[in-house]
Amino acid sequence: MIDMTIVLVGFTLMIALLFLGVHVATALFLTAVTAIIIYFDGVHLRVFGSQLWSSMEDYILLAIPLYILLGEILVRSGMTDKMYAALSPWLNRLPGGLLHTNIGASAVFSAVSGSSVSTAATITTVALPSFRKRNYDERLVLGSIAAGASLGNLIPPGIAFIVYASLTNASVSQLYAAAMVPSLVLIVLYMSTIAGICFFRPDLAGEKEPRLPWVQRFKLLLDLIGPAVVFAIIMGSVYTGWATVTESAALAVVATLLIAALQKRLNIRMLHEAFVSAASLTAISMLILVVAFYLNYALSMLNITQTLSLWVANLGVSPLILKWVLAIFYILLGIFFETLPMMVGTVPVLFPIILAVGIDPIWFGVFIVLMCEMSLLTPPVGMTLYVIQTVRREGNIGTVFAGTIPFVAAMLLMTALLIHFPQMATWVVTTVN
Repeated sequence: MIDMTIVLVGFTLMIALLFLGVHVATALFLTAVTAIIIYFDGVHLRVFGSQLWSSMEDYILLAIPLYILLGEILVRSGMTDKMYAALSPWLNRLPGGLLHTNIGASAVFSAVSGSSVSTAATITTVALPSFRKRNYDERLVLGSIAAGASLGNLIPPGIAFIVYASLTNASVSQLYAAAMVPSLVLIVLYMSTIAGICFFRPDLAGEKEPRLPWVQRFKLLLDLIGPAVVFAIIMGSVYTGWATVTESAALAVVATLLIAALQKRLNIRMLHEAFVSAASLTAISMLILVVAFYLNYALSMLNITQTLSLWVANLGVSPLILKWVLAIFYILLGIFFETLPMMVGTVPVLFPIILAVGIDPIWFGVFIVLMCEMSLLTPPVGMTLYVIQTVRREGNIGTVFAGTIPFVAAMLLMTALLIHFPQMATWVVTTVN
């Protein structure tokens, strides 16, 4: 059995490569290849081709490009613009006005797209023109958009859950069920943060919106029917057992195309742009996943799972202490790394540890996605922050960084709640089962 010191050295070297800016797939591949050359004289290098083929045969991974395509079609068909306009009259009466719409619209968009980056780009494009006319505090506007975007993977059907499931053989439907309560609590925390800030500093909230007649408000809600239908198809087909997660994603894409056609937004140019963008994002994601599976193969050949399990058992660490250690580890890691590298680089190593101390793997899936989403909010590497700045095309990214501070605090509170009240993530799963 391999020595624990060697495991820690290898893990540290991999993190160092990522920290130095080496591409994620390259860093993981170099780690796996180095281990195989040192311990097996390179014999297992020849299995990379078969590993690549077998890992990509996983049916559930087909859901990833489908969800990416779904998000692209939603954006390009103009459904998100109408979604934002429909929610605004209902949320802008709260302290903070339109800022709550950023959270609400992000939550709805996340529920049908499953991507934080797409959510950030979409809501920024839709929301910023409205805020520029109303004298809202720019930092709070940008921070609320970034916070809303961090819901992208946490709210089912988040793509990150599919990645986690493929790495650990967990049930995607159980992960989706487990994420429901934490995602709702995080939405409440974000809105409470906005309301609290604007209650004490009403000048940050800009001009109040005029009240729309009730008839007009309900009329605008009709624009939410499309996203609601897509969400119902995704979640309803999965939980009734009528379709798998992958099949439900395909059904959602078809439904979105039909809705776009009914709204007369479906055309060849829109489809071309959606397919090209989806293909590009899928290629990058799958390259990283293929190499992650090869690293998993190298770890299993070295019996690292047993080494880690024995090491943790000998430490006698309680599950609660380990959860906090992992939270601090991921918070620090998230300052420097993006979501996918954090997940594929650490889950193969840490998963045996959490099993050894009796931590629920479904809870851990929700926890790690929450930690990955926090990395999107924390400078200097938070991807959504740069997406927002790119769409914004003016000012300094420091303004975006400053705006996220109160929402990072809200997410830290959410982390504490999830650690001390794990039932938040397990209650729905046990009830459904």
